[in-house]
Amino acid sequence: MTPRIDDINKQRKEKLERLRGRGINPYPNNYRQTLTTREAIARLEAAEAGNKSQQDEKPVSLAGRITAMRKMGKSSFLDIRDGSGKIQVLVQHPALTEELAELFKDLDIGDILGIEGNLLRTRTGEPTVSASNFTLLAKSLQPLPEKWHGLSDTETRYRQRYVDLIANADVKEVFRMRSRIIEAVRHFLNDRGFIEVETPVLHTAAGGALATPFVTHHNTLDQDMYLRIALELHLKRLIVGGLDKVYEIGYVFRNEGISTTHNPEYTLLETYEAYADYKDVMKMVEEMFYQVSLNVLGTGEITYGDNKINLKPPWQRLTLRDAVRKYSSIDYVEYPTADGLREKMRSKKIEADPKKNWAKLVDELLKTCVVPSLIQPTFICDYPVSMSPLAKNKPGKKRVVERFQPYAAGLELGNAYSELNDPLLQRERFVDQMKERLGDNEERWTIDEDFLTALEYGMPPTGGLGIGIDRMVMLLTNQQSIREVILFPQLREKP
Repeated sequence: MTPRIDDINKQRKEKLERLRGRGINPYPNNYRQTLTTREAIARLEAAEAGNKSQQDEKPVSLAGRITAMRKMGKSSFLDIRDGSGKIQVLVQHPALTEELAELFKDLDIGDILGIEGNLLRTRTGEPTVSASNFTLLAKSLQPLPEKWHGLSDTETRYRQRYVDLIANADVKEVFRMRSRIIEAVRHFLNDRGFIEVETPVLHTAAGGALATPFVTHHNTLDQDMYLRIALELHLKRLIVGGLDKVYEIGYVFRNEGISTTHNPEYTLLETYEAYADYKDVMKMVEEMFYQVSLNVLGTGEITYGDNKINLKPPWQRLTLRDAVRKYSSIDYVEYPTADGLREKMRSKKIEADPKKNWAKLVDELLKTCVVPSLIQPTFICDYPVSMSPLAKNKPGKKRVVERFQPYAAGLELGNAYSELNDPLLQRERFVDQMKERLGDNEERWTIDEDFLTALEYGMPPTGGLGIGIDRMVMLLTNQQSIREVILFPQLREKP
């Protein structure tokens, strides 16, 4: 803390002790509100419009944080803010009891206060509560930032999200919107006959995606375990078991990079539908984004950055090969080796990491050349099998699988497959995947044997989907960083 903050903190602690010395509890157990600030303003407006009732004559009880204090002669005005908004409070000092007058002297901006009084509108037109009584509900020992209304320091905002929420009403609205978006997604899926389930966070094998896991240790079982990197393998076990439409919205953990679109822990939606393929899922995705936008925003046309985006189905569909050829002038099928593709990329001035294999180079072409141009909603479809070990081949295509990824505003929003349900082929692909990542040392492999056993019982044709909820919220709330839609994003610990 700075010396100035230390001094303010000391003064507030002294006020706290004075309050306690007068027998006032600065942190009482409860307080009974009759209205929120928004409801109080609505009641005042209704009374002014002639819709007055006996209830409107009664004093109201409100509660909120003091965000401004103004002394004007024998009166003071406070602004208090609760979760619904703010309202002005009029305190007329001559009318105060001695006890309330002393209490008022020890109030500070940031304190949480209960107010009782009548509603009125001042000569300046401000909705106001004329306080007949007030109660201190929580003494604030820390001052709000000097420019708290408009706090913009991102380091403070993310590390002290509670201060950010106090300071920035628009931040509160983003997280209210997040809640409504998730609720709308659930409603959409439930209406289609899906059931929501919960699967384990701790896994004995890290599977369902290509990602580096977080490792932990289970003391009682005396074994290492992994925080899940995907929801997929347990949800497909449920499809095997006869739950034909399932979904889960849950945290997954990937021990990888942090950026404006990546957080090591994030919220993932996964859905699985028996007897469906990726085309069915594609149709569901475009309908889901459109319906969620209509339900939450009231429109299917949104703004993201400088772009107007129309979510109304049908969305554009491009094969991965056509998209890469269109935006990079490279047909990767003509360069079937990593060295050949890398040389072609470099001839086009496209960065090509010498350590990346062929599949990762194709992915680099997608991310570098294609994705920035995908502003309007687009499905990129039909990926090489080497990029998609959990997806089913297109009929008659040995090297292409039924997979798509939805994009909008240059954001990758998810991933979907016609799920591979051949247990022998799935084992081959898992083994190839492990060899590529970890070499021939089988002791280091993390193949989920129980999942393969489940497949051997028979899994029906299934369409599977993963949608990054955080990115969906970014898109629908016009936020350019994933940290703006995660209440407590991961940050490096302060030294």
